[in-house]
Amino acid sequence: MMDENAGLYAAIEDFRSARRQAALEQIVARLTGKSVDLLSYEDVREKLRVKGQSEKGLHEIPLDAIVGSVGRYGDFTRSFLPRKDSDEDRWAKVKRAVASLEGVPPIQVYQIGEAYFVFDGNHRVSVARQLGATHMEAYVTELQTTVPLSPEDDIKDIVLKAEYADFLENTHLDELRPEADLQLTLPGQYPALYEHINVHRHFMGLAQQRYIPYEEAAAHWYDEVYLPVVEVIREQDLLRGFPERTEADLYMWAAEHRAELGEKLEWEVTPGAAVVDLAAQARSQAEPIVARVGEKILDAMVPDELEGGPPAGEWRTTRLSTRRDARLFADILVAVNGEESGWHALAQALEIARREGSRLMGLHVLLSEEETVGQAAQAVQAEFLRRCEAAGVQGKLVLTAGKVARTICERARWTDLVVLSLRYPPPAQPLGRLGSGFRTLLRRCPRPVLAVPGGSWSMERPLLAYDGSPKAREALFVATYLAGRWSLALTVVTVLEKGRATSETLTRARTYLRVHGVHATCVARKEPASEAILAVAEAQQSDLIIMGGYGHSPVMEVMLGSTVDRVLRSARQPTLVCR
Repeated sequence: MMDENAGLYAAIEDFRSARRQAALEQIVARLTGKSVDLLSYEDVREKLRVKGQSEKGLHEIPLDAIVGSVGRYGDFTRSFLPRKDSDEDRWAKVKRAVASLEGVPPIQVYQIGEAYFVFDGNHRVSVARQLGATHMEAYVTELQTTVPLSPEDDIKDIVLKAEYADFLENTHLDELRPEADLQLTLPGQYPALYEHINVHRHFMGLAQQRYIPYEEAAAHWYDEVYLPVVEVIREQDLLRGFPERTEADLYMWAAEHRAELGEKLEWEVTPGAAVVDLAAQARSQAEPIVARVGEKILDAMVPDELEGGPPAGEWRTTRLSTRRDARLFADILVAVNGEESGWHALAQALEIARREGSRLMGLHVLLSEEETVGQAAQAVQAEFLRRCEAAGVQGKLVLTAGKVARTICERARWTDLVVLSLRYPPPAQPLGRLGSGFRTLLRRCPRPVLAVPGGSWSMERPLLAYDGSPKAREALFVATYLAGRWSLALTVVTVLEKGRATSETLTRARTYLRVHGVHATCVARKEPASEAILAVAEAQQSDLIIMGGYGHSPVMEVMLGSTVDRVLRSARQPTLVCR
């Protein structure tokens, strides 16, 4: 009898110790804001849309995976410590039974995903955990849900998974695209995802002139809108900087960023471009603050005229990596000024846009904000739209104030090509070159620049100036694309110079063209480069010159001049300067 009383007393002491631990857990929870409550089975079952259930029989289950209870989720903490003093007698009896030879029967649980909910045996679980057990036998009934549950999920996670379950039940994307993972980590975002599909469905209906079933629109949105953005997110390795987020989170973030950029720029920014910009911002924020401050100080101290431009070929890796179609120039920036020279640039941009199926992003840079709302600026905008409509090209003109060269360079990064008038080419004198806004733009612009001297050019007989340098290789890439896609008669000229370009240089260009299915007339010359380029262009009746951009330091080119400057001063036809 005394042994029984001692055993009961010890069990009661264990219960009271467990109660003290439970009270401590609740205090810590209030301080940290992290819940220690068990999950309600009925609440979770309703939220996660149970589709069916099956009996799995007797299994040994991990105690850490038991996260809730059917009816007694308020009686224990998440670690199954007792929360009520009134449970003392029952808990102690279970403790004695567990310690005795008679033992206790298996518990009964519901399984949802990897988590378990106690239907019968809450006190047995509490005692087992207090005794240090890690597993116990249970009769398991498994419930099938659209979204699985894990033992680590808290109430916020349940709410999110409930929203995800609703989303999948309405869109059926888990059935239409079983590989799809559209989980979000912030509550309240799924309505926005619904809206993306609804908008896509609306425009699908307009484009196809028919009723679009919702499931068809959802699948098409996933394939043609969501996945392309996610592919860019993966290519940019954007998740590395946000390990707690998902691809769907970053898709939504990119969509919001794209909307903000569109409002700021008054242009439609492609989803891929928005992701690339986000990735660049993330990388910039990851840099040490000293480096970031140093860059800003350097930018403020070094005049625009002496700043170097982006590395050769960067525009291809950053811009074309986000493109799903074969077009090189999908978005074209054309600068207009309301004068005849600006309309010549627009005419040349329209010619490219017709061939490429491009959008035109017009830009009219004025001295002040007041001028942007004046009658003269509004007249330029109206004329721009009239000419685009007459050519059957989608176009929009933005009126803005600022420094012309800097504003064009800042906005060029959202496009594939810049077209502008060659009204003021870089002068021959060093001081004139130093003050040349056009030369500054050519050096700093992150995209190829088409300089238009005037007139109307069909661009059927391009001439490529090739010396094997990195930027000349970019020009070779562009020339190969244009000649192949537009079926043009291409001429390649290489100026033979000791230590720079040789006959092998021209052979490499010829081989590259042949591999890509392009035939070209190849010419080798020995006179000064600019003279050779202009002479061959005249002899071949070329109506477009394609060449690489500046290859030396800004200071050296200001002092000595460059082939690019000399060609721009004398060329009668448009010149495409590549980066």
